[in-house]
Amino acid sequence: MLCQECNERPATLHFTKIDNGEKTMMHLCQHCAQEKGEAFMLNSAFSINNLLAGLLNFHNHVQQAEKAPVIKKEPLQCEACSMTYQQFIQIGRFGCANCYEAFKEQINPILRRLHSGNGAHNGKIPSRIGGGIHLRKNIETLKQSIQELITREEFEKAAEIRDQIRSLEKQLDLRDEGGN
Repeated sequence: MLCQECNERPATLHFTKIDNGEKTMMHLCQHCAQEKGEAFMLNSAFSINNLLAGLLNFHNHVQQAEKAPVIKKEPLQCEACSMTYQQFIQIGRFGCANCYEAFKEQINPILRRLHSGNGAHNGKIPSRIGGGIHLRKNIETLKQSIQELITREEFEKAAEIRDQIRSLEKQLDLRDEGGN
């Protein structure tokens, strides 16, 4: 495909713009894209890590921390791999599995935002095999809510949920016996 501007060089950059539901596509060579001001897309400093940091609002978090009163303390650091939280923000990935625990307090609010407010990854389940998985997930959720009801001493509601759990477990057993 040739560049839509010069019609000479091959188009290496493809831009899609959606404005008020109207989709516009632009196919440009690198030279024309730079001339049209699309050079920000060609910036060598741009990376997926920068994109994620921007999306997760790390930059604002760091700026706010810099504006806060200065209290001398050790930088937050993973004990296993010695990665600091500042390094994590710049790199965009953890150094080891222990970093999840080391930076837990800083990461949980971000995960809650990403995962619709609850911090737990819900994911997608294929529909043809999802029936049993959905039942198990439902049962697990009900078991958590029954524990909350018991701690609040709402035993009648807890009994109702217990009955729902039993019903779902029967459905699950029937499904497993049927081979689904």
